[in-house]
Formats: sequence, structure tokens, C-alpha cells
Amino acid sequence: GGTACVATGQPFDTAKVKMQTFPNMYKGLVDCFVKTYKQVGLRGFYKGTTPALVANIAENSVLFMCYGFCQQIVRRIVGVDRKTKLSDLQNAAAGSFASAFATLVLCPTELVKCRLQAMHEMQLSGKIIQGHNTVWSVVKGVIQKDGPLGFYRGLSSTLLREVPGYFFFFGGYELSRTFFASGRSKDELGPIPLLLSGGFGGSCLWIAVYPVDCVKSRIQVLSMAGKQAGFMGTFVTVVRTEGVLALYSGLTPTMIRAFVANGALFLAYEYSRKLMMKQIDSY
Repeated sequence: GGTACVATGQPFDTAKVKMQTFPNMYKGLVDCFVKTYKQVGLRGFYKGTTPALVANIAENSVLFMCYGFCQQIVRRIVGVDRKTKLSDLQNAAAGSFASAFATLVLCPTELVKCRLQAMHEMQLSGKIIQGHNTVWSVVKGVIQKDGPLGFYRGLSSTLLREVPGYFFFFGGYELSRTFFASGRSKDELGPIPLLLSGGFGGSCLWIAVYPVDCVKSRIQVLSMAGKQAGFMGTFVTVVRTEGVLALYSGLTPTMIRAFVANGALFLAYEYSRKLMMKQIDSY
């Protein structure tokens, strides 16, 4: 599921990070794509793909594993049987709980990804003299400068994004599946309803928490140039100096990516899960 998500959405994610971190450099999505292609070429859209793959595979593996556990916790809290189907709201709560665990594996890999994606802009703006162009050089730079805890810059921002965001993510997904199922079992849904449901869930997530993600990206990228303020400090600085709209820089590529990538994520997740369950049943 995580692999499908990255394969379909990486160029839009790169544009998102660039526009969030350096909003004054780009007039919009098309301008960002054109300038990136002229300056770096096609590979510029896939900067940070390796850590993005690691981040998404690790995050979604932990997320969906914990989602199952958290569904059982929710069943215990509401006092129902282990096999009872949860409501869409209860599934949303389980997804929100699960995201807190996924954040611990996501934050370090997303920091490396964001820095690679915005490295060219950091050099252009004069914030750093020499950029790191490989995953290993970024990892080595973080360890040398800040130690292992340096990988957790932006952890509070990531948690603030993930916990409420995944409530809307799983809530939107389950609500959409309920709509398409219209009385049937959700497990009987075909690929198109699953794609649309995943896209709807992803869109709900990003609409709800986009400003938080913008602050997180700035903290993780700009901390390369020196000490960066925390979440509230960065948030206040952006609003005071650039206005509230700066918190929504890069929203267009994010919404395109959210629908396409999360549709692919849930489609791959549901079909791979069914395949694995068949294998287990056969034994």
C-alpha cells in the first residue's frame, strides 16, 4: 500500500514541500513544475523517493497493524464483542489512535525526504552553501550536527498532523465505503469504489490538517540552516510575516496527490490483505 502511494504521488509531494517551504519562489503548481524541470530535470521530481518509500512502507505497515489492534481496544471501550462491526465513527477513532504509533517511524524518514526535496531551494536562497544530494549524506549531516535525536525535529508537529488527520482519513474512507456498499458488505466493493473511497479519505485528511503540515515542513527543512523555532514559534512567525495564506502554499498539488495516491494506497491495501487472508485460509 505504501509503495503504491509513493509511486503515484511522489512528484506532487515534491512540489508540495517546495511550495510550503519557499512560497515566494513559485507562483503556483505549474510554475513549480516548470522551474524544477528546467533547473534539475525530471529527476528533480523524484528527489527523496527512497526515504519516501521507507517512510510510507514503515508508516503504513505500523499504521494498519496498529489500526487492527486499536479497533479491538475501541471494541473493549464500547463493550462489544470482538467480531462486532464498528461504526464509521468508531473506526475513525481507532485510526486516530493508531497514527500516534506510526508517527514514531514516520518522523525520521520524512525529515530526510523533505530536506532532499527542498535542497535546491535552500542553496538558491543562500541558507546553505553546499547541499547534500544523497540520502546517506543527509543522514550523516543530521547525525554529525544534532545526533540521533536530530531525526525527530518536527515530531510534535507530525503528531499534531497525524492524530486528528487520521481520524478524518479513516472516517472519510469508511464513510465513503458505507455509501458505496449501500447495505451490502464493504468487502464486496470493487476497485473503483475503493479508489474513490481512498481518495476521499486522503482529501479529508489534508483539508483538515494542511496548515500543521506546512509548519512541520518548514521546521524540518529550515533547521538545516541552524536552530529553528518550535511549532508555535514557527506558526506565529509565518502568520505575522507572510500572512495566513502562506500556511496553504502547495495545497493544489497536495489535493491532487491526496486523491490519486491514497486511492492507490487503499486499493493496494485491501487487495493485498484479501490475498494474504486467502493464503492463510488455505493453510
